[in-house]
Amino acid sequence: MKQLFALFVVMLTLAACSQEQEPGEPVADEAAVEAEATGTVAEEAVDAAEEVTEETQEVVEESAAVEEEAGDEAIVLAMADTSEPAREWKFKEGTHYARLVPTQPTVGGAGKIEVSEVFNYTCPHCYDLDPILNKWVADLPPEVRFVRIPGMFNRVAELHAQMYYTAELLAADGTLPDMGQFHSTVFDEFHRRGNRLLAVDSIERLFARFGVSADDFNKTWNSFPVNQKMRVAADLGRRYGVALTGVPVIIINGKYRVPNVSNKQELLDIIEELLAREGLR
Repeated sequence: MKQLFALFVVMLTLAACSQEQEPGEPVADEAAVEAEATGTVAEEAVDAAEEVTEETQEVVEESAAVEEEAGDEAIVLAMADTSEPAREWKFKEGTHYARLVPTQPTVGGAGKIEVSEVFNYTCPHCYDLDPILNKWVADLPPEVRFVRIPGMFNRVAELHAQMYYTAELLAADGTLPDMGQFHSTVFDEFHRRGNRLLAVDSIERLFARFGVSADDFNKTWNSFPVNQKMRVAADLGRRYGVALTGVPVIIINGKYRVPNVSNKQELLDIIEELLAREGLR
């Protein structure tokens, strides 16, 4: 009886076990499942990283190839040909003109190329040159300025310089109607009519012939502007070395000194060539 009861208990135990784990459905180990899942995720991450790396390498390699390809050829910029043939100059420094070193001041500003004539009313060569210069000046381009500077070597020259600048100021305010005509008349008075204009009274009478009153003449004759112009003229005469050449002498832009020559056309040609040199600055 006891043996039958024991056998019954064993059979019940086996039946209970068969209900908890049926054949063909093994219970998975949780640790193994988790490890397997983790390994799968890691493999997928590695595969994705490899794909990104390959794409990045391809981009880098393409960029490097583009840079290498671009660097194979040098970039050549187009440039305009600004070279000009060397100009042949006819006149020579030291023979036809002298260079002033350093360059000296001019009467006017630096906005124009200045041609100045240093002259005296008593000089016969200045008298001969005057009509030639007047004609030449009439055709000057606007970028060239012509001025006259009285040379002052003695008391008579100083008196005539005062006369010149008095006329210049009276012409500037319209009191003297024609400065050019007055200038030519002074030359004629001295060289053709024997009127040396060596006294203030004779000079005043000459101004009166041009409609200038005694009052206007006297106010201007001893004025500060006239005295200032005379001081500037005396200083420029020293700077230009006029005593070395005499008058007439032409100064180009405070840089070149051209002495008088007998061939007046050659003198004008020298001036024109020096103006061309100054125009190439």
